[in-house]
Amino acid sequence: MVDNLGFDRGAAVTRSLLGWGVVAGPFYLVVGLVLAITRPGFDVTRHALSLLMLGDLGWLQRTNLTLTGLMAIVAAYGIVRAVRSGRGLAMAVLTISYGAGLILSAVFPPDPVAGFPPGSIAGVVSLSGVLHLVFGAVGFAAVAAAAFAHAGWSRTIGAKGRARVSTILGVVVLIGFFAGAALSSGPAGVALLWIAVLAQFAWLALACSQIYAWSPHPIRSRREA
Repeated sequence: MVDNLGFDRGAAVTRSLLGWGVVAGPFYLVVGLVLAITRPGFDVTRHALSLLMLGDLGWLQRTNLTLTGLMAIVAAYGIVRAVRSGRGLAMAVLTISYGAGLILSAVFPPDPVAGFPPGSIAGVVSLSGVLHLVFGAVGFAAVAAAAFAHAGWSRTIGAKGRARVSTILGVVVLIGFFAGAALSSGPAGVALLWIAVLAQFAWLALACSQIYAWSPHPIRSRREA
């Protein structure tokens, strides 16, 4: 809706929604790293950030993950508002699935590992831990698929470079998560999980910033209105 001054409120809302996709990654990483540095016994070279959900202060990381998931879902609504096509709907649905995966991973925390929380031993398997892995896998698979859908849309608008980057990030997310989960007990597995986390947020920021720039500017001239 464009007012008499040529300001398109709908376009402004769409861009605002997309902005949350850029904010989500830095928010999660900054909060997570602050918690990692301040939690006794936590070692970023041996422990995945999801382990911060355990212990007395675990609610802080659970809140961090939940808010990040909500930001992704809000950004997905911005995507479907901006890209009104089948690929836009696919990107949005997959991004919503990704955000839901993050939230559900926060609801079901992982199992402890040897040394974290302090005094814990390895080998404990619980339903919550299994569900954490399942929802994590769903979320990472969804964001990888969203990256591939975004690559397809980018090619249709002539942004072949962005399409290649999105495809690469999608592949990195898949390999990083599933290989990292298989090797999660060692430093190599933790490093791969870190790579997957960084790649997913890099894609979300890339896609939202691209769609933000591609979508109509909210301030329009009277002639355009």
